Amino acid sequence: MSVNVNRSVLDQFYRYKMPRIIAKVEGKGNGIKTVIVNMVDVAKALNRPPTYPTKFFGCELGAQTQFDAKNDRYIVNGSHEANKLQDMLDGFIRKFVLCPECDNPETDLHINPKKQTIGNSCKACGYRGMLDTRHKLCTFILKNPPETDSGSVKKEKEKKNRKKDKENGSSGGEAGNHDDIDAPDVVEDDDDGDWAEETTEEAQRRRMEEISEHAKGLTLTEDLEKSLEERVNIFYNFVKEKKDSGTIDSADKEILAEAERLDVKAMGPLILSELLFDENIREQIKKYKRHFLRFCHNNKKAQKYLLGGFECLVKLHQTQLLPRVPIILKDLYDADMLEEDVILAWAEKVSKKYVSKELAKEIHAKAEPFVKWLKEAEEESEGSEEEEDEDDNVEVVYSSSARELKMETTKPVKPDHEEEDIDIDAI
Repeated sequence: MSVNVNRSVLDQFYRYKMPRIIAKVEGKGNGIKTVIVNMVDVAKALNRPPTYPTKFFGCELGAQTQFDAKNDRYIVNGSHEANKLQDMLDGFIRKFVLCPECDNPETDLHINPKKQTIGNSCKACGYRGMLDTRHKLCTFILKNPPETDSGSVKKEKEKKNRKKDKENGSSGGEAGNHDDIDAPDVVEDDDDGDWAEETTEEAQRRRMEEISEHAKGLTLTEDLEKSLEERVNIFYNFVKEKKDSGTIDSADKEILAEAERLDVKAMGPLILSELLFDENIREQIKKYKRHFLRFCHNNKKAQKYLLGGFECLVKLHQTQLLPRVPIILKDLYDADMLEEDVILAWAEKVSKKYVSKELAKEIHAKAEPFVKWLKEAEEESEGSEEEEDEDDNVEVVYSSSARELKMETTKPVKPDHEEEDIDIDAI
């Protein structure tokens, strides 16, 4: 069965399709491994070598990978479900396949081994730009360029050799003739930016820019070594800067990319709620729907954090928002920012992770009419179980007053159900 290459596109007639990943677990104990049976076909649909997505899985999972191109065997150590790998493949596609301008997958990668850069060009919209090389996979790509770039790599080496020949044989005879023949190529090599021989002011400026970018890259890489609390606060400041500068409306892709870089995507909606919502949340849901969907679409944990952010917001604006809890929840549900099973699971227990136990009970009591409506509207969804991560009882709690994060281990508290005679249709 095939799926859309860009799975955020729901159009069944979307022209870019790829086969679903088929994974087969082999071995036992320390020798257990997952063979991606159809990786060649998947990679062909993405116009990338099959080693790239396989290595990407290894980077994301912290697992070793093995390639056997002759037998079409691409392996990730450990036991991994096909659905999990499929979701992970979306991250690879977003970073290394889709055009950043038009989201079209008709792109090619171009490796410059001399500058250690990876270019990206789109056949659909004509976009040409540079890939962010901070991801670990980029090191692998630079060492293993696509076949389409093998010729350019060879040409690069040949140009360097010709340049050396020119320098060594600059006087008379046969070497002089060789120098005349290869002169155009040497000029072209200079155009590529051989700064070792350039002393102009422009060359010096370019050198300083590259050094600054390199230093910036080192700093950003170090961010991943920081604690979860520190990384979430870095993300908070990033979003706040976008809001304060007035660029937040069109920064949804940048915000998602920053959250993914810092590995805090699930917590994103908690920060966005803090910065983008206030007592006018109903209008703001419409305005920032795209920002939240980039985090919440098919991500139940992100939706849980959105509910946590909503509880914090109610605490800040109790007078205005507490009576409107069921209305706002329905707005979030209608906007596809919250799924039914996530709401029902949240309604089953009262937690003091974000607000006091007393306020949490009030919020749940106010939400009861909407929850009841959900249950009656979709009876078949009752009894569905949501898979819990091991750290579900360890939550990142953002304090709006202290502007810092703390880790809390909490136990769920059963709510005191209070029936209210409220007509959901009137909400």
